[in-house]
Amino acid sequence: MKIHGLDREFMVIGENVHTTRALLRRNKRITTNDSGDDAIIYVDQTGETRFLAIPEAIRNTQDFQEGRVKHVKAALFHAMHGDRQAGLEYIRAIVIQQEAAGADFLDINVDEVSLKKEEQIEAMTWLTGQVREMATRPLSIDSSDIDVIAAGLAAYDGRNGPALLNSASMERREALDLAVQHGAAVIVTAAGESAMPDGTAGRVVNASTMIEGALEKGIAAKDIYLDPLVFPVAVDPEYGRHCLDAITEIRQRFGGDIHITGGISNASFGVPARKFINEAFLRLAVAAGADSGIMDPVQNDPNTALGAGDPSLGIKLATDVVLGQDKDCAVYIKAWRKKQLV
Repeated sequence: MKIHGLDREFMVIGENVHTTRALLRRNKRITTNDSGDDAIIYVDQTGETRFLAIPEAIRNTQDFQEGRVKHVKAALFHAMHGDRQAGLEYIRAIVIQQEAAGADFLDINVDEVSLKKEEQIEAMTWLTGQVREMATRPLSIDSSDIDVIAAGLAAYDGRNGPALLNSASMERREALDLAVQHGAAVIVTAAGESAMPDGTAGRVVNASTMIEGALEKGIAAKDIYLDPLVFPVAVDPEYGRHCLDAITEIRQRFGGDIHITGGISNASFGVPARKFINEAFLRLAVAAGADSGIMDPVQNDPNTALGAGDPSLGIKLATDVVLGQDKDCAVYIKAWRKKQLV
């Protein structure tokens, strides 16, 4: 998408067609339908308010008992095993919202459908086939299992543009060959062969290895998306700096042709009013050299986050958190408690 004030496009990898996505049961979108059943309220493509009943299989999960509703998982369960039309309409509403908000890719992930690989493959094949029909944007095929990714790439026919493989890393370099086989762009991560990267230096070394490996396979630089791995800033005040400094160094090393992305919302785990941390991190990442984000553009509008104008108090305080200048997020959390974050 084009952001006013940026000299290049910002590529949004919309992450909401994901069985990992959860709503809190106390969220206003969780209600009851006319029959008194637990349901998810949403607006369809015609503007009509609709209700998706939460299947018993979802209500019986530990997530639900602990207060979380895996809403995309619920829709997929309906579509594949119950009320097919109801499930499809909910998924269609998500696709339309993501595209209207500016998503350049729609990230598809079914990892939470089942612990059984064959059921994940079945779900990925089915969901990819359905979303490719609904969407106008290309799909990003995402899984922790390379065989599930292979199934998604095989099911996507490229009608909306080349797919994006999410992701290749040092522990599964064979994903690069899969990207070449399907003519897909690829997200490469800064993960090591057996562990997460250590600080800025570890990210740069691992990222460089994967970027160079992709180039050697014949993948064009413009089709490489580097994820330097964003860790929660609430866990360690240095995590934000590690990632931001790595972005700067990688951009300097590989120039402007590659894309630098990342899971924007990962930065805010464990912090209240997460949208402020997400927006602050996004601003800082783009300033450091990122030109893409794996994110929900409905919840965090890139145009708003990256547009001209002075940041609000909430963004200023969140920026201090991301840069490690607010120990234990104390000032930020105090302002949140006083309802001063705007």
